[in-house]
Amino acid sequence: MGVFISDERLRRMYAGGAGNATARRYARLWGWVQAKGWLPRRWVTLEVPGRTTGRPTRFPIGLADVGGHWYLVSMLGECHWTKNIRANDGWVILHWGRPYRRHVTEVPARERAPILSRYVEKVPGGRPHIPVPPGAPIEEFEEIAAGHPVFRIDG
Repeated sequence: MGVFISDERLRRMYAGGAGNATARRYARLWGWVQAKGWLPRRWVTLEVPGRTTGRPTRFPIGLADVGGHWYLVSMLGECHWTKNIRANDGWVILHWGRPYRRHVTEVPARERAPILSRYVEKVPGGRPHIPVPPGAPIEEFEEIAAGHPVFRIDG
C-alpha cells in the first residue's frame, strides 16, 4: 500500500491507535479481497468477537513467518483486536478462501524481535507504524518489542 499512499498518510490514518474513516474503508476492501484467498497465504482476514459486544469484528492482516510458524503482529501496538483475542481465550477465525478456526498464543516480549524483523521485511503496510526499518539490527527490534503484541498461530 505504501507505493500508492505515503508512509506519513498511512500513519495519520491510524493516529491514536485506531483507523479513521479512510482506514476503515481500506480495511473493508482489503479484508474482502484477503478473505477470498486471492492473495498469498501471508494475507488473511482476522475475525474475533468483540470483547464487550460479542459481535464478530474483522481486520485484514499480514502475517510474519519465522521458524515454520505463522504470527499475527499488531503494527499499532495494543489495540482492539489484541484485547479481543485475549478476551476470547486466544480463539480466532482466519479467513483465507474459507474460514479456519484457530487458537493463537501470545508471544512473550523477549521473543518478539525476530518476528517483528520479519514482519517489517514482508508486510509493507505495517512498516510506517513500526519505528525500526527492514534490515536493522535485531537489538533495535528488541527495544520496541514490548509495545507490539505478537500471537503465534497454533496448529
